[in-house]
Amino acid sequence: MKKRIAFSILGLLILVGVLGGVKALQIRDLIAAGASMQAPPTVVTAAVVQAADWEMTIQAIGTLEAAQGVVITADLPGRVSKLHFDGGERVAAGELLLEQETSTEKAQLSAAESDLGLAQSNLDRVSRLYRSKVVSRAELDAARSQASAAQAQMDNITASLTKKKIIAPFDGRLGLRLVDIGQDLSQGVAIVSLQAFDPMRINFSLPQQALARVTQGLDVRVTTDAVPGRQFTGSITAINTEIDTTTRTVRTQATLDVTADDGSAAPVLLPGMFASAEVILPESRPVLMIPLTAVSFASYGDSVFVLENNENDQLSARQQFVQLGERRGDFVEVSKGLDEGQTVANDGLFKLRSGATVVVNDGGSEPSLTPQPDNS
Repeated sequence: MKKRIAFSILGLLILVGVLGGVKALQIRDLIAAGASMQAPPTVVTAAVVQAADWEMTIQAIGTLEAAQGVVITADLPGRVSKLHFDGGERVAAGELLLEQETSTEKAQLSAAESDLGLAQSNLDRVSRLYRSKVVSRAELDAARSQASAAQAQMDNITASLTKKKIIAPFDGRLGLRLVDIGQDLSQGVAIVSLQAFDPMRINFSLPQQALARVTQGLDVRVTTDAVPGRQFTGSITAINTEIDTTTRTVRTQATLDVTADDGSAAPVLLPGMFASAEVILPESRPVLMIPLTAVSFASYGDSVFVLENNENDQLSARQQFVQLGERRGDFVEVSKGLDEGQTVANDGLFKLRSGATVVVNDGGSEPSLTPQPDNS
């Protein structure tokens, strides 16, 4: 009986030992398989660190004004008798815009013409008598003076009649009409605004330290949110001769070409608009640039993932912290941390970690220094 129990216990121990050995071998194989197993490569796009020469610019904000602009006013008081414009249309220089009541001036002109005729006849008669030595030189001078005074009186009335016909002083587009027929106008009362839109000017201020680099003739680019997606070009035409003692800036003026694509001078820009100006300096500076999408921005520092071969000759990602500079379009300047020709991961950074193997895909975004928004 005791032998049977002993054999049973021994058999049970042998069975447990065999099962434990088999399980230990399985666990060892699983550990070995886990150690040799690698995560699948991460698919990313790549960009090369490029060297470029970026133009140097000075940014400013300014206000647009027309090359010629004036508020047309009445030179003389009088009542509006005729209006030859409605407002908003284009007019040519010399085109009649408004007529004032002139019945009084016309009556005065008839009297002045009569007085001039009488004075001229008297001068002719006195001149004949003076040649015959019948009258003195003093009487001749008095007759000439009366004739000149009569002529001046008629010229004065004629000028008043002319001033009561308001004409456009130059080609341009009219604004809103501010008067009506029958309205009594005082001297200096505004009638309508007249603006010449081509060319346009922009006035902006530059810091005094920029004077050493800014000269007349430098190119200027102007943008405004009133015309999104369009850039206007021009050049500096005037720099003020004094510095503002409050802001220590110098007032600068540039003339812009605002001709529309069809060749017409469309009034896409209006005087008084706010605009951003960019003065293009003649010199440039070398930079290293990468797409903005290649940068992982974080509060503890900005970084990129450099793509390079590891010890197994596989392409892997290595996180590299960088110092960034100016941004232009879809690119950013790298001032420290990268060398020209290095390859960095572009799209798909959120999937990467340092040391991960990668596979480069040829697709991805197409960065540009001058991106244009798609308004379609």
